[in-house]
Amino acid sequence: MNDLPPDHPDRRALADEVHARPYEALETPGRATCVAVRIEPVDRARERAHLGALCERFGVLPPTPETIHFVAAQGALRLKWERHSEFSSYMVFAPGQSAQPFGEPASSLLPPGWLEGIPGQTLFAGHAALVRGSDGPPEPALLAGHFGGNVVIGGEIGDGAGVACTDFRIHADGYTRLLLLDRGLTARQAGRMLQRLFEIEAYRMMALLALPIARREGARIVAIERSLAKLTDHIARSDGADEALLGELTGLAAQVESSLVASQYRFGASGAYYQLVRTRIAELRERRIPGLQPIDEFITRRIGPAMATCESISRRLRDLSERVARASSLLSTRVEIAREQQNQALLSSMDRRARLQLRLQQTVEGLSVAAVTYYVVGLVGYAVKGLKAGGVHVDADISAGAAIPVVALLVAFAVHRARKRINAGAAARYTGSPAASNSPSNSTLER
Repeated sequence: MNDLPPDHPDRRALADEVHARPYEALETPGRATCVAVRIEPVDRARERAHLGALCERFGVLPPTPETIHFVAAQGALRLKWERHSEFSSYMVFAPGQSAQPFGEPASSLLPPGWLEGIPGQTLFAGHAALVRGSDGPPEPALLAGHFGGNVVIGGEIGDGAGVACTDFRIHADGYTRLLLLDRGLTARQAGRMLQRLFEIEAYRMMALLALPIARREGARIVAIERSLAKLTDHIARSDGADEALLGELTGLAAQVESSLVASQYRFGASGAYYQLVRTRIAELRERRIPGLQPIDEFITRRIGPAMATCESISRRLRDLSERVARASSLLSTRVEIAREQQNQALLSSMDRRARLQLRLQQTVEGLSVAAVTYYVVGLVGYAVKGLKAGGVHVDADISAGAAIPVVALLVAFAVHRARKRINAGAAARYTGSPAASNSPSNSTLER
């Protein structure tokens, strides 16, 4: 009886996460093959269909779309499939061994052409052989025969319960080779150790995917740094070409950001995969065998510098982005100051023009008052002459002369009122004052 509050929606999934990708038990002697394939998200449906075809042949139910690990068995042959974020791994386990540990691998028991039809690109492929081993170190001649005379790397694992040997090379059949000598490994322990060794290789290859990008970006960074140095020197000289320099800096910034977008995910993933490699090596609990270079030492000396290169390029890209941004900010500030100075000079020039226009307007207004007064006084003169002709005794010249100051004052007052209304309406429009809606001109329009 469940007397608990309602479950969190992800409770079951999170609780089962610790049981994801369980290790397979492997009896000695035994064989295993691992193929890690980098696959694009659009090919996941094809991957499920291809795996489903094998399940149908084995007579087992295929995995559901939500499944991330799956085991299909036909007799003693077992196929284990695991889905990772960027790749999928296929591990085939079979009992027994051939006269040569790598002469008849576990993958040879799969249907012909099935491995070849897996969607994606092969990133790692390896054959492993689990055989009985003695307490002493493995014979050098035996190792040389298994690994084609290549330099062998290995050591005791599981605190001496087994010995793992490999040459980290791709042989003529396209597979690497891994020899696991059983000195007292349990079936589960052998399966764990074998899977860890396969994962070291798969994660190592995934980590190294960033190295070609780092090499390409390294040359690009050098070119950008040289261009930035030249631009910074021009900025320091302040030769007046700030607008053009700012355009070039913007182009450099775009190049740096393009490199960052194209590489940062890969560099970040590379660091995460390398950390997994280090974790899996630590889980081997490796001990040195005289005459053999340990796996931990080999990975550290050969892969560590590549990872340091990727980290260095990633850091240089971020630093370069910050330097370009600082230079752009400095130049933008200087361009803004120059523009402000130009705007100030333009405003001063406009102010002078406005004052000149005001004076001209005042002059024109004075002339307008004189002209209007002249014509109005002329009309008054005509009116007085008409009255005189009608019998009214009025002196036309005296009447015209007396009308001049009165008419001039009235015209001047009318011009003053008109200018005042115009100025008040313009000020209200620019400031958003409600006075504009209450001005006489607006009231007249509303009426």
